[in-house]
Amino acid sequence: MLLTLTTTRKPATDLGYLLVKHPGKVHSFDVPTGTAYVMYPEATDERCTAALMLDVDPQRLRAQRDAFELSQYVNDRPYAASSLLASALAKVFRSALRGASKDRPELAATAIPLEVRVPVLRGTTDLVTRLFAPLGWAVTATPIPFEAELGGGSRYVDLTLTGELRVADALNHLYVLLPVLDDNKHYWVAPDEIEKLLRSGEGWLAGHPEKVLIARRYLAHRRSLATTALQMLEADLPPATEEEAELPVPRRAPLAEQRREAVLAAITEVGAARVLDLGCGAGALLTALVKDRNLTEIVGADVATRSLEQAERKLHLDRLPERQKDRIKLIQTALTYRDDRLRGFDAAVLMEVIEHVDLPRLPALEAAVFGHAKPGAVIVTTPNVEYNVHYEGLTGMRHSDHRFEWTRAEFARWATATAERYGYTVTVRGVGEADETTGAPTQLALFKVVSA
Repeated sequence: MLLTLTTTRKPATDLGYLLVKHPGKVHSFDVPTGTAYVMYPEATDERCTAALMLDVDPQRLRAQRDAFELSQYVNDRPYAASSLLASALAKVFRSALRGASKDRPELAATAIPLEVRVPVLRGTTDLVTRLFAPLGWAVTATPIPFEAELGGGSRYVDLTLTGELRVADALNHLYVLLPVLDDNKHYWVAPDEIEKLLRSGEGWLAGHPEKVLIARRYLAHRRSLATTALQMLEADLPPATEEEAELPVPRRAPLAEQRREAVLAAITEVGAARVLDLGCGAGALLTALVKDRNLTEIVGADVATRSLEQAERKLHLDRLPERQKDRIKLIQTALTYRDDRLRGFDAAVLMEVIEHVDLPRLPALEAAVFGHAKPGAVIVTTPNVEYNVHYEGLTGMRHSDHRFEWTRAEFARWATATAERYGYTVTVRGVGEADETTGAPTQLALFKVVSA
């Protein structure tokens, strides 16, 4: 799928500074559903166009919220702009969405002539106009017909927006309204989506005539979330005093971030210098580990070569100085088999891994990790299934690939039995904001080997 952003404000190539992407290069980024590219099909002083192209990997669609057995083959996701494109936009244009530009701060705060083109977008001419026109855009939404032999119109339009806006405003409009038009988010919508909506909608959403529709669709028709968002928009809050305006605004960290911080704290607690990230995936934890200068050796292990390739790109291993590169190693291995390369480490992490293993295979993982590799400490995190009642509309497990999810009592029993079997002590704690009845959303076990 494709989105282009064009300006004719001279020198037009300053668009590269606003997007923090050099016009002379092709930039690529790994995203959960494929690879995003940013390139410039034209870049002159008179006219500059940045193109965001998302190459969707059909195999990865199986893990998405709306997946069905053949959904990686029978769908419009690789072609029609959707929440997948909005997520890619948020990742690759993060600074531009905030309106931040180190090189052109004055230009970032200035409205400039812009043209946005989305060649294939799910929606009708009427709805697209109702959403974008109140924001200062001139809207041209041309219906895309079916092939002549089929006759009739499709549910897609070819969209062109023209106007004079700040680049940050244009990107935030797209970030919110592409998923609204898609009306079928590819990921589970949690309460923290309210914060994303209000942050991206700051300055325009409260006064938008379609704000109710926008809130409902953006929040996947979860009535309680939409109601909360609309109440926050309508709240008549007094303006902040000068003293209050200077104070930092508290932000509730996403659960994934809290989980990583809890794991990093546990690594620090045991004083580890050599660490294994078992089932490292695309490298979410590895990127945090490499920032810790106290770690002298970091090994990421995963059974999937594609995940290891993503981790390698995420870590930018090809650009690191040799001394830094020598600290990090990526290896392919199955965690249910004994591997001598995993022996002798101070700590091993299994972050959101065990629930992806079939229960009959879990003893093999225990034997390979706790018995054969025998690190000085093992840190395990996994979902707390009791907390799932707080996710409105969730009827199954949190992820389609989960083989099981445990209650706090079940996890504690497993952790205690595993510790006794392999010569460890264990403590179990919650991660994330805890509920009095159901506990925290994530549970963490810290195993420490018993010295001989």
